[in-house]
Amino acid sequence: MAKALLGYVGGSDPRLLAEMRRLQQRVQDLESELGRIQAENDALAAAASHDRIMESVDAHQAEPALT
Repeated sequence: MAKALLGYVGGSDPRLLAEMRRLQQRVQDLESELGRIQAENDALAAAASHDRIMESVDAHQAEPALT
């Protein structure tokens, strides 16, 4: 399997070549999806962290801004 993913072809069988290309495309698609999901997760984590910081600030006890 690893040899197939690296581009090794053990013969000239067109079905094997087609399957290898299909698997390589699938791996690329999954890697792209993983990158997109990781970026989305990072954005959600940053937003959640920001929300926690904003919730921890008590507006009633905060000092007034200087004018």
